[in-house]
Amino acid sequence: MSNKIKKILMILGLVLILAIAVTSSGIAYLSGVRGLGIIGISFLFTAAVVIVLAQVIPAGILLVFMIKSALSSVHRARIPAHA
Repeated sequence: MSNKIKKILMILGLVLILAIAVTSSGIAYLSGVRGLGIIGISFLFTAAVVIVLAQVIPAGILLVFMIKSALSSVHRARIPAHA
């Protein structure tokens, strides 16, 4: 990959994590957490969301390709047996 694409992907990743962190802080604040506890809860929520997305996105991609190959008449002989 070129340096320009790497920089764009890095910025998009940081923006995603920052948006998740701000949303997590908002949820913690609205639920009544105040002071330094909001930072801890924000880190906990942010890490949890990032971990879940890291597992759900590839699983969704595999599921879509498996369904697509099962429904396609051209590639019916190459249905993946294991994901």
